[in-house]
Amino acid sequence: MIHDQRAEKFRQIVENKFQIYNSLFMSLPYDKMTNIGMLLPFLCEESKIGYEAGKTPEDIVEEFFKNHTDLQTEEQKTELLFKIIQYIERQVVLFDSIEDAAFPNLHSESDNGTVTNMYERSLQDHKLEKIREKLKDFAVKVVFTAHPTQFYPNSVQRILHDLRNAITTDSITNIDMLLQQLGKTPFVNKEKPTPIDEALSIIYYLRYVYYDTIGELFTKIKSTFGSEYFHLHEDLIQLGFWPGGDRDGNPFVTAEVTKRVAEELHSAILKAYYNNLKTVRRRLSFRGVSDVLTKLSNELYSAIFRNEKITADDIIKRLEEAEKILVEQHNSLFLDLLVNFKDRVRIFGTHFATLDVRQDSRIHQKVIDEVFTKVYGTLGASHEDKFNRLIQISEKVNPDDFEDIIKDTLLTVSQVSEIQQLNGLRGMNRYIISNSDAVKDVMNVYAFFKICGYQDEDINMDIVPLFETMEGLANAENVMQELYQNPVYKKHLEKRGNQQTIMLGFSDGTKDGGYLKANWEIYKAKEVLTKLSEENGIKVVFFDGRGGPPARGGGKTHDFYASQGKTIANNKIELTIQGQTITSIFGNKEQAKYNFEQLLTAGVENDVFKNAKKDLTEKERALIIELAEISYQKYSDLKAHPMFVPYLQEMSTLEYYGKANIGSRPSKRGGGSELKFEDLRAIPFVGSWAQLKQNVPGFFGFGFAMQQLKEEGRFGEVIELYKGSDFFKTLVLNSMMSMNKTYFPLTYYIKNNPKFGAFWNVLFDEYTLSKNIMLELTGLKMLQEEDPLSRKSVKIRERIVLPLLSIQQYALMKIQKGEGDVEAYGKLVTRSLFGNINASRNSA
Repeated sequence: MIHDQRAEKFRQIVENKFQIYNSLFMSLPYDKMTNIGMLLPFLCEESKIGYEAGKTPEDIVEEFFKNHTDLQTEEQKTELLFKIIQYIERQVVLFDSIEDAAFPNLHSESDNGTVTNMYERSLQDHKLEKIREKLKDFAVKVVFTAHPTQFYPNSVQRILHDLRNAITTDSITNIDMLLQQLGKTPFVNKEKPTPIDEALSIIYYLRYVYYDTIGELFTKIKSTFGSEYFHLHEDLIQLGFWPGGDRDGNPFVTAEVTKRVAEELHSAILKAYYNNLKTVRRRLSFRGVSDVLTKLSNELYSAIFRNEKITADDIIKRLEEAEKILVEQHNSLFLDLLVNFKDRVRIFGTHFATLDVRQDSRIHQKVIDEVFTKVYGTLGASHEDKFNRLIQISEKVNPDDFEDIIKDTLLTVSQVSEIQQLNGLRGMNRYIISNSDAVKDVMNVYAFFKICGYQDEDINMDIVPLFETMEGLANAENVMQELYQNPVYKKHLEKRGNQQTIMLGFSDGTKDGGYLKANWEIYKAKEVLTKLSEENGIKVVFFDGRGGPPARGGGKTHDFYASQGKTIANNKIELTIQGQTITSIFGNKEQAKYNFEQLLTAGVENDVFKNAKKDLTEKERALIIELAEISYQKYSDLKAHPMFVPYLQEMSTLEYYGKANIGSRPSKRGGGSELKFEDLRAIPFVGSWAQLKQNVPGFFGFGFAMQQLKEEGRFGEVIELYKGSDFFKTLVLNSMMSMNKTYFPLTYYIKNNPKFGAFWNVLFDEYTLSKNIMLELTGLKMLQEEDPLSRKSVKIRERIVLPLLSIQQYALMKIQKGEGDVEAYGKLVTRSLFGNINASRNSA
């Protein structure tokens, strides 16, 4: 019933509004847009009917030109296609803004997964004290990355923000003006953004969304669960930051960039405090209090504009001074304003978000090898001998004695203490190693600090291995066991409070092993590492490198964390948020607050409200292992298919990702001209499947595995597993979400391609099989039937971008044939790629 009511509300306040406001585009006074507004529905309808009839994108677009325009030249036609793309991009921004503005009306304060719901449940079940106990040391950390899956210029972000507000109040005049501004504002970066650009883009969200969101949510949790005897710790909700610190495969992130981004974060939080203080001072105009707050305001101003040092303790000391006077002399009037401000200073310190450093283990080995050779003049030592001898080194190594990546790595490590002095120890406190699969990968980083002159007691950094490939996950237990026993590392862990963070890579894992296998291997790794860490007296924290959608290990986050049983450590929920997931899930205050709550309650409820469906029985475990192995074999066979990489290269947008200027990082790792599967980054890999509307990594092999059991007469076991295990159910529903965003008719024409026809049929057959068997398994009549709001949103977005996909495929076909102006068609592909990424919000 609630589903039906919300679906009807969605129709009224999202679909209907989009139709009304979309008509405003027709009257905008810029370059032929009126004409395009009238032409676009024809291209949309002809695409839909044409694909179902098996027509090619080339047929559809050429017929559109012939039936609805009198254009003759190729140049005129490509110009019109560019105009259509620009028009659709702006429609997408309008729909995003309408959907975001509707969010508070479509979600309730007492929905499942909200703080209010958790409180009511705790009263009913008499678990209030248990929740307080859990909140004492639990935390949620969201780490923002710069991975290039969406990158609106700041000017467009600001219009989005204002448009959302105008739609909330139904101000037609303001909406009209903002749409006019949107029409004249460039959407595409002429040049690739730099890491600094990416950092500033996300710092915009920190200042204008998360500062208030997290502050208000903390206050809400404190007033709901706090008591005279129970006080929340300020690390309950934390932010992490990768732009400017993540140098894995990004040659543009240097030590200088990292330092500059740390300074920008520091400056941004001080500016947020300065503005917040203005509001506080407006109310606290009392004798004594006013003087103290004026002093603080001047100190913040000097710190922002004159680089004078200020610490979080300095700010809190002033606020406590003001609070004392307020309580003793002014009846505690407006005390809550002062307390809330003080809470924010405790939460954000002088760092705003923790800046992480990340680099690939293979680069680290190269640094160690060169430094070792320089110091000892020998090549023949083992990896273990190298890091052990460098850890014992007494003299500091000079970075200027080296070049390029060696020098930059040493400079990055050397400046950690400087950044910690500016932003506090929370400002930078961990070094992440991607592609970890051996003990040396962690110990090499420890050695970096020693050769850069740090004493053991001065290394205030957690060293975090990232296990992301199937091999890395398989080695994780042995690596961590050896590390926990290593005397040097053991001593370091003691100094770090015997807490170890371990990162697990969902995106690359899914790319490497397929959806089901990757999720199961990570689940198993977490269980094994939980047990191992407990045996060694170590508190383990799992940091999940989850992408936005299922194809990159994402999906419905609350359901995923709520489905983990007691065999997995639940000390903290920590995950990456990237690309368009930042704007679509955490893009405004209402959404951000709701989704932070969902994460927090998933972790707390997991411990407090035990559910037998979360703990896998031996029978369920054996069945998942069997399914995972069958699906992995099927996916591995697909990767080994001789047409796998050529198909992506020639038939998808893979080659164009690097040209879209949406991220600072190259779209593949290796520097060679030949494209190898292992060099492909997860984002362009998954994104290219999404642009083809095939979403292969989100389902391939999963349906095949279930079908195999069905043919053996064992489908009843799979149904039992689905009904009995929250973990398996979440994987199935997430995979179905991925399939709901596919549209194979777009590429029906490839089945007749002499080179790729057979390969396309392999993909299509697996999709059809997976869809049918999952519907049979779940008893649903359609994909995402259980989530009507998401289903409706996807449907509208797919309708908006269908003409854009037609244009993209049309241009690709022209390029493949070598017909006409290939350069212009290449630009059409890139431009439509950009538009489709932003439109899908979940495309990569």
